[in-house]
Amino acid sequence: MHVSALYYYPIKSCGAVQVEAAEIDACGLRHDRRLLVIEPDGMFITQREHPRLALVNPAIQGDDLSLSAPGMEPLAVTLGHSGTPYTVRIFRDTCEAVDQGDAVAEWFSTYLNTPCRVVAMAPHFARQVNQNFAQRPEDQVAFADAFPFLMISEASLDDLNARMDSPLPMNRFRPNIVVTGCEPYAEDTWPSLRIGSVDFAAAKACVRCMVTTTDQATTERGEEPLKTLATYRQTDTGVIFGQNLIHLNHGIIRVGDTVTAIER
Repeated sequence: MHVSALYYYPIKSCGAVQVEAAEIDACGLRHDRRLLVIEPDGMFITQREHPRLALVNPAIQGDDLSLSAPGMEPLAVTLGHSGTPYTVRIFRDTCEAVDQGDAVAEWFSTYLNTPCRVVAMAPHFARQVNQNFAQRPEDQVAFADAFPFLMISEASLDDLNARMDSPLPMNRFRPNIVVTGCEPYAEDTWPSLRIGSVDFAAAKACVRCMVTTTDQATTERGEEPLKTLATYRQTDTGVIFGQNLIHLNHGIIRVGDTVTAIER
């Protein structure tokens, strides 16, 4: 088994950046979901409410963020940690964040046609992973829904697509790590694994939401893949697809790295 693709998402719910190698720090992949679009009162904004976020293409080079989206002039700004403090809410979590200025806020407000701000996680703040699933008290995550990593195997997507009339691309599921060379849903059976020099623990299977029904290229929504997943991947908490991971050390992982898994 080996890694076939790596992705990070600089702004939660916006487009992905595909890379050949990725550094892992305290919160997961470097740059992954370190920025968040919020309502003025601090409530987080995602594709659930604004599917057009899928068409925003962010890129980060050092401290510089560039943005493009249909109908918008490209924008380039420098990120910082000295802006106005914000308290933001992600589901049940309250996080300390730093505003990234009027230019990027106005850009998103115009694009989404609603007032919003853009924030970064405050440098002194650590958002803990749910302690029911954490491996250690210091396990943390940035602005991802709940865990630092989402891993999916190509075989699992192939199996799902074989059950549907129209196949879907991997980007519907917004993974960080894609692996190949295993059986469908083998990732459900691995309590831990190693990629390169980095060890991971499986936290829990990922319960999928309506974002998976949003075409990431057009923003159109339908019933799939949730309709098909419900026929064979239903649990008490929802339909599952992919595995959430927590990293146990820092390092670099690369496309082509061997994936060594421990099976239950």
